[in-house]
Formats: sequence, structure tokens, C-alpha cells
Amino acid sequence: MEAKTKSVPSFEVALARLESIVENMESGDVPLAELLAKFEEGNGLLKTCEARLKEAELKIDQLKKAKDGSASLLPFETKRES
Repeated sequence: MEAKTKSVPSFEVALARLESIVENMESGDVPLAELLAKFEEGNGLLKTCEARLKEAELKIDQLKKAKDGSASLLPFETKRES
């Protein structure tokens, strides 16, 4: 059995694709079946963007919370959807 590896796009790539999907959907020229597929893809991209933003927020919080007042980045575990 071959394992599928699905690459997660960067925040910028996911956001650009999401914006493209929204513009396409708002045009009103999309058939229902394609509209549903685009909605599902957009929902997945939205989750990717939210996860990337949350990771960035956690890193910023860790920088702020350095005990001796110096800026240092502490590692943390994240759960990424596959």
C-alpha cells in the first residue's frame, strides 16, 4: 500500500488560492457541482491559513514570554492536518 503525501501549501499560496476561489464563486457563473467542489477546497484552504496564523501567534507569544526579558524562540509542538 502506497502512502499518500499531501503537501501543505504556505500561508501565502493558500491565501492566494482562497481569494481566487472566492472571486470565481462570486462571479455567479459556476455550475452547482463545481461550486460545491470549490467550497470544499476553500474550506480546506481556510483551515490551512488559520493553522498557519495560529502557529505564528504561538511563536510571537513565546518570544514575548522570555523569562529574563530577552527575546528567544522556544520550540513548541503543533498538530498539522494531513
